[in-house]
Amino acid sequence: MTPRRMFCKLLFLFACTAMAYGQNGTPTPATNTIPLTVPSGTPLQIALDKEVRVRKVGQAIDGRLVQPVYAFDRLVIPVGTKVTGKISKVDSVSAWKRTLGILNVDFTPARQIAVEFDDLLLPDGKHLRLKTTVTPGFGQVVRLVSAGAHDKKKTAKDAASQQMEEAKQQWQSAMKWVKEPGKMHWMMRYGVAQLPVHPQYMDAGTLYFAELKQPLGFGVEPVTTKTSSMIGTPPPPGSLVHALLITPLNSAATQKGARVEAGLSQPLIDGDHHLILPQGSRLIGSVLQVQPARHLKHNGQLRIVFRELALPDGTVQRVDTSLAGIQAGDADHARLDTEGGAHASSSKTRYISTTVSVGLALIGSGGRRDVGESGPVAGGATSFKLVGILVGLIVRSHTLGIVMSAYGGSRSIYTNFFGRGRDIAFPKNTAMLIGFGDRTAPQKPMAP
Repeated sequence: MTPRRMFCKLLFLFACTAMAYGQNGTPTPATNTIPLTVPSGTPLQIALDKEVRVRKVGQAIDGRLVQPVYAFDRLVIPVGTKVTGKISKVDSVSAWKRTLGILNVDFTPARQIAVEFDDLLLPDGKHLRLKTTVTPGFGQVVRLVSAGAHDKKKTAKDAASQQMEEAKQQWQSAMKWVKEPGKMHWMMRYGVAQLPVHPQYMDAGTLYFAELKQPLGFGVEPVTTKTSSMIGTPPPPGSLVHALLITPLNSAATQKGARVEAGLSQPLIDGDHHLILPQGSRLIGSVLQVQPARHLKHNGQLRIVFRELALPDGTVQRVDTSLAGIQAGDADHARLDTEGGAHASSSKTRYISTTVSVGLALIGSGGRRDVGESGPVAGGATSFKLVGILVGLIVRSHTLGIVMSAYGGSRSIYTNFFGRGRDIAFPKNTAMLIGFGDRTAPQKPMAP
């Protein structure tokens, strides 16, 4: 063999050896594939992107996805994806509700509206037909409620705070798709709502949970040993994960010690792009504290904690977590304390409404010498609104004005300060942000 042929052979062997080993001298990782499938039952969180005037069953509605959808570790449906649907049902008004409306000169009381979503438009222009069931949810504009500020120390909490800020920015970015009307529009809407006959609207930003009836497929993905080698390792302290609540919670009905579950809606990936927790992993915990709403405006409270992390392969590990953020209806006035406890708060407008009601009550009972003929009208306004005003104009009785004023003023004070408080409730599929601490334990098999 000539020296030249010997050199070429050695060079070929060296090239083959270099292909079989990585730059760090380790063998090239083996490659497998995993199907990218969004299973049936997965909830799509959809917010109406514009105001809808309710007209009839079958009326088209449009929305935007406000929570991303993942399959394993791949983003398959991004935030802002357009979803179309229709109004599937308009419930009739009960006789009692209609009677109350008539007494307040409201001949078109609000009706319950059911919707469904059937088409999804991906960013690449591809349409996906959907079959969904819209589960009971907020049915109102929602916001992201975060826990109180943590200590400003150079610890893992700084990373969690940064992730929390990123989560808030993602939520604000998602809600940018919603075309919220201006203040002038809201004032016009409020004026129209006071008319005896008025249309019904679905507000922009109203959130619905649409659960898939059929799975969605997005092909397969190659998974290397290198990228999957960290799956199942304890989450780094300060990690923040996105999850959806599986167990609905309500301070009025949930019992202390009740089991609580949540499923990861987004994978947890470290800074080196190693997958730690795939989408679909579950967090298992319990209710530590529950307090239903009581009289004297004591609002409901809930405190939950997740202590176990169940992986898709069936193993379970002990974890230390805290609730860092949660979705809540804008009208629910939910709050989170620094330890992740949720509670309802009373609206600050109760002081204004009570002041107005008491002021009208004083005018209504002030006597003809002070207020002339306005006493009965003011008394009627504070107690029975439009009906009270009409009665006050027609009857013109000072005694009637005093009675209606006393009733209206006392009712406002009782409702805002002495009545039953507000319960805190989180329906199924509520989005949550959960932070991990540093206490872990060896894995154990999950019970069947």
